[in-house]
Amino acid sequence: MFIYFIFSYLAGTLMTAWLVGKWKGVDLSKERSGNLGARNAGAVIGKRAFLLTFLGDAGKGALLVFIGFYFNFPLWAIAVSGLLAVFGHLFPFWLRGHGGKGIAVFMGVTFFLTPVLFLAMFIMFIAFYPFFKSATLCMLCAFTAFITMAAVLQVLTIVWPLILAIIIIVYRHRFDIEESYKKRFIKS
Repeated sequence: MFIYFIFSYLAGTLMTAWLVGKWKGVDLSKERSGNLGARNAGAVIGKRAFLLTFLGDAGKGALLVFIGFYFNFPLWAIAVSGLLAVFGHLFPFWLRGHGGKGIAVFMGVTFFLTPVLFLAMFIMFIAFYPFFKSATLCMLCAFTAFITMAAVLQVLTIVWPLILAIIIIVYRHRFDIEESYKKRFIKS
């Protein structure tokens, strides 16, 4: 299982946005936010880049879940793999820790590992979007739904690594959250 965990972190460090950027002749780490995620790729290169980056990043999370199932690892170990993939995406060693923000990887992991919790997140995101009109703020609601549903279903002991991933992702989004909150609720 140790090799699985190491592989999970290394898989997380494979930055789809970096690859898409190189393909299009753009260094996304030097454009706009400098973030190597789908949002920045879409803002700089276009919708197709957003989609490719999102699918690539979610795909690496999903792949790790499939590998875990294939080798019949316990669910908690697959959840740890998801945490390590998110951590690798956020802090790729070869880019001196300047990666993405982990949402797509997290979604790829949860969609296949915990579909009920993923559904709770999705419903909460959609329900609050008309009110917030901000994907960042709706993400907070979605994460709250994930944790609440995990508690209701009594699976916290299994998904605790994913809750830790949520905490790290929210921390990485702290400035985006503040900006989105001000835009939505504080009128100048």
